Amino acid sequence: MKYLVKLSFATCALFALLATAITSQALAQTATADAWIEQFQPSSLSKDEQKREIDWFVRTAQPFKGMEIQVVSENIATHEYESKVLAKAFSELTGIKVTHDLINEGDVIEKLQTQMQSGENIYDAYINDSDLIGTHWRYQQVRNLSDWMAGEGKDVTNPDLDLDDFIGTSFTTGPDNKLYQLPDQQFANLYWFRHDWFTDSNNMADFKAKYGYELGVPVNWSAYEDIAEFFTGREIDGVKVYGHMDYGKKDPSLGWRFTDAWMSMAGMGDKGEPNGLPVDEWGIRVNENSQPTASCVARGGATNSPAAVYALEKYVEWLKKYAPPAAAGMDFSESGPVPAQGKIAQQIFWYTTFTPDMVKEGIAVMNDDGTPKWRMAPSPHGVYWQEGTKIGYQDAGSWTLMKSTPVDRAKAAWLYAQFVVSKTVDVKKSHIGLTFIRDSSINHLSFTERAAELGGLIEFYRSPARVRWSPTGTNIPDYPKLAQLWWQNIGDASSGEKTAQESLDALCLSQEKLLKRLQRAGVQGQYGPLLNEEKGAEYWFKQDGAPKAKITNQKPAPVTISYEELLKSWQ
Repeated sequence: MKYLVKLSFATCALFALLATAITSQALAQTATADAWIEQFQPSSLSKDEQKREIDWFVRTAQPFKGMEIQVVSENIATHEYESKVLAKAFSELTGIKVTHDLINEGDVIEKLQTQMQSGENIYDAYINDSDLIGTHWRYQQVRNLSDWMAGEGKDVTNPDLDLDDFIGTSFTTGPDNKLYQLPDQQFANLYWFRHDWFTDSNNMADFKAKYGYELGVPVNWSAYEDIAEFFTGREIDGVKVYGHMDYGKKDPSLGWRFTDAWMSMAGMGDKGEPNGLPVDEWGIRVNENSQPTASCVARGGATNSPAAVYALEKYVEWLKKYAPPAAAGMDFSESGPVPAQGKIAQQIFWYTTFTPDMVKEGIAVMNDDGTPKWRMAPSPHGVYWQEGTKIGYQDAGSWTLMKSTPVDRAKAAWLYAQFVVSKTVDVKKSHIGLTFIRDSSINHLSFTERAAELGGLIEFYRSPARVRWSPTGTNIPDYPKLAQLWWQNIGDASSGEKTAQESLDALCLSQEKLLKRLQRAGVQGQYGPLLNEEKGAEYWFKQDGAPKAKITNQKPAPVTISYEELLKSWQ
């Protein structure tokens, strides 16, 4: 009996120790969660709601505790915050160790392409642009998230994810109405200009005297060209300024400069949202079954059409005439921060991802009161553009789960992906990177209070106009392979090795060669390429829509609008 008593005492002591340990662990977990919640302010959720959402992540992650996963994204401010702060928070809260690598966008695509081709699990999840939606839908090598969330991944899908709150899911949905990627960050390609210079009375009077109309936000390329000419070489506050900024280095980012909707801004493609149909902003035509049928005009494409040639010629002309000489040797990343140095009057093709660089205290383009000297607005359109045609590009870096990733690793990565886009953290993350994905964040009071400091960014994202800026659409059957062709051929024109027409003829033929290869391989099934027979340019110019015949007058009457009137139109 005495042994039973001793045993019972020992058992009770053991239970007491376990209870104490569990209680201590729970208290420590609560303290960790509370500490992180303080860092995740402001939020669209109350602190109690944040706590409940974090508790869900903690509970759901238990089977994966101790696992180490690797994810990858390009290197922009939003992803730096995720890699340095949110990955640490997630690891501390869940016990899943996350390595969030930051590499160049081209390298992200290369890694993803290698995983697609080899089946080797290089990364457990990717944040890659939704520009690959046509690739993912056709090859079926990524988990479509609609089925994942309803089936295999249901037990690790946040009940408070709230897909309806995301503003970019139309960009990551295939023609089969399945969601293939989950937006993590978005930024638009807009027009940037020095509002202080544009509203200076002397500049306004000089411009009106020279050109006969008001200096303002250019609505068309004719006005943009006049403004570029007016400011280039002008001295303002003792500084020689330039009327334009761009980049021209023969580098993968030169391809994005064009596939990111430059041709549609000129008016090359067909009408349609989010992308022109049947001819899109790459000049690739599809049939009613979403099969790519042409790139060259002779088959019904528009990549080498008069509108595309006009777009490329204007790019080369403006880069040479109105941009700083060093711009021709710069890539996307190098050119982005240049306007912040205070020598650029306007930029027609400016990504809002550079906004954080433009609002730093003490730089040349900021006032002492913390407001910007610059503003952003819709980019002007070219002579071939018609109402209803795509007007600009919006990047949507999105979470993508490959089928080659083992299920347990995919589930752990999916938890991390949902954490970094959760309402708990998204408002704070949006303040860091200014790359909005949720309506609840865009409309948060903290952004109403900050709007005056961001030069029109909040007004743009709160306006109905934002849906007219969209990523590459589903016409593109293999983004990694086709994108490589663009920068190499465009580079020949930007360097002067070829004329614009020669460069685009070579590009469209290269695209069709690749489309033929995909067609013969049959790797994309019923939605793969099926090229049209050649009928010649004149046949297609007589048809409705793109490709469009050459317009003789390529500099129609310039049109500008005051920034204040523009804002009213957004409301």
